[in-house]
Amino acid sequence: MDKLKMQCPDAASENVAKVAALFPHCVIEQIGKNGKPELAIDFDKLRIELGDKIAEDTRERYQFTWPQKRLALDLANKSTNMTLRPVREGSVDFDNTENLYIEGDNLEVLKVLRNTYRGKVKMIYIDPPYNTGKDFVYKDNRYLTQEQMDKLEGKFDEYGNVLLLNTDANGRFHTDWLNFIYPRLKVARDLLSEDGVIFVSIGDTELCNLQKSCNEIFGEVNFIGKLTIITGANQAGEGVLIQKNVEYTLVYGKSIAQSIINRVDKTEESWRNLNDSPTPLITRPDMGYTLYYNPENNDIVPKMDYNKKLISLNEESQVYTNDNSLIQKVYIPIRPGMRNGILHRWRWNLKTFKERKGEVAMFKTNDNYMPKFQQSGYNPPKNYQHFSGGASDLKALFGENIPFDYPKGVSFLQYLVNIGSDKNSIILDFFSGSSTTAHAVMKLNAEDGGTRKFIMVQLAEATRKDTEARRAGYKTICEIGEERIRRAGLNIKDEAYNMAGDLDIGFRVLKLDTSNMKDVFYNPSCFTNQALDDAVDNVKSDRSSEDLLFQIMLERKILLSAKIELLDVNGHIAY
Repeated sequence: MDKLKMQCPDAASENVAKVAALFPHCVIEQIGKNGKPELAIDFDKLRIELGDKIAEDTRERYQFTWPQKRLALDLANKSTNMTLRPVREGSVDFDNTENLYIEGDNLEVLKVLRNTYRGKVKMIYIDPPYNTGKDFVYKDNRYLTQEQMDKLEGKFDEYGNVLLLNTDANGRFHTDWLNFIYPRLKVARDLLSEDGVIFVSIGDTELCNLQKSCNEIFGEVNFIGKLTIITGANQAGEGVLIQKNVEYTLVYGKSIAQSIINRVDKTEESWRNLNDSPTPLITRPDMGYTLYYNPENNDIVPKMDYNKKLISLNEESQVYTNDNSLIQKVYIPIRPGMRNGILHRWRWNLKTFKERKGEVAMFKTNDNYMPKFQQSGYNPPKNYQHFSGGASDLKALFGENIPFDYPKGVSFLQYLVNIGSDKNSIILDFFSGSSTTAHAVMKLNAEDGGTRKFIMVQLAEATRKDTEARRAGYKTICEIGEERIRRAGLNIKDEAYNMAGDLDIGFRVLKLDTSNMKDVFYNPSCFTNQALDDAVDNVKSDRSSEDLLFQIMLERKILLSAKIELLDVNGHIAY
């Protein structure tokens, strides 16, 4: 009989199975901790297979390590008996939506999802704590010293999560952060599809450690790039030596050979200057190429230090500027010229311009114009971008008193989702915060007709006292994120009325909890009379049939967004 295990498999057993597939004679059976036979690796035989390709502890080598790194790896590989329970009352369009919002510690949630969503997530975006000393939420007691535990008396939220600020006075400042982020990234990798990508936002403090961690987990060869996000924040306070008005987003693929980053739309950035002088689009009289517009006759006049000729444009080849002004005539140079020792030339000669002038557009910056031609194809994303924060996005939804500090901007997340996913992809954010990623996914779907699905994961961290969030009645960050999706969805649906019937703005709320089953996974020698009684009816008394359904869905690898149909079978409800 094929019985349900009702618990998620551990990654270590899966890794043993992978070794067994390659070297079956290196795998043996032994009695495990539960008293049952289990597979294990015979490392002596495996060493023979690997020859001299084994790194010895006595040999000098490059390595990235920190205290308790082994424990972090072990934590990522361990199985979990946790499950996800549906919360209909907090959901929107529960029976039809394909979007998920999951409340709970993201490490346990990722382990719960691993069996079902392995290789199915096209894009992951996370904005983890930057480790500034003020934004660190910590849960796993195994990493805490007894002294830390003594100080934590009473500092738990209503879900039993340990809350700890990792200040720089802590001697384990970087160690604690690495122990926190490393296992989460390791489990997250399993969820990525082979062509999937992960984007991780970070600040200066842990940038180096994050990149080294990602190099280990995803492979240095799968590093795609680092986006530098210019925030424009002005820093002029005492002690500021250099303004750090940037953040970073590291981009890694599951497999660089298969990873797909979409090229950006044909915007102004995909047009190239006909004048390839060093600094286009600005006025530089000293360099000899000031451009100006003559409104009397719609001329674009490049003032160059060499010969030029007037080209009149007929009706079939009229050129418009990026502000929709019609251009009738344009002057272009017909041969290169020198100015201050610098060669200035135009990419096209006069003949080419006449042949392709219909592909030319004039782009305006202030009072200056620059003739540009359209490149074929789309441009790869640049490694630096200007994006403002998301305070204005939240203000549009919640009013002046926004309930979340330093949210990411919708335009930034929409840009990442656009380049990192397909129109029918699953997008995961397991540090979802105010749910900007969900907002961006719905907005992009409304604009391009996509059917992308989001999975948001957020620890039900209590909002701090004396904050706008608490005063507005939001007890946890999850409540903020869920309400943001509700409001954003309605706004987007109203704006995209022409496709409202196809736009999914709902979400299923699921909550991480202990298994629906009583603890009956005992070694026979450990059974007591009470344990035998529990085995008769081993479902917890406070659990519903729908709770059991979702736990079975996870074990049977059925997506948690699957449509559920109720059937009456001889007077019994079947799902």
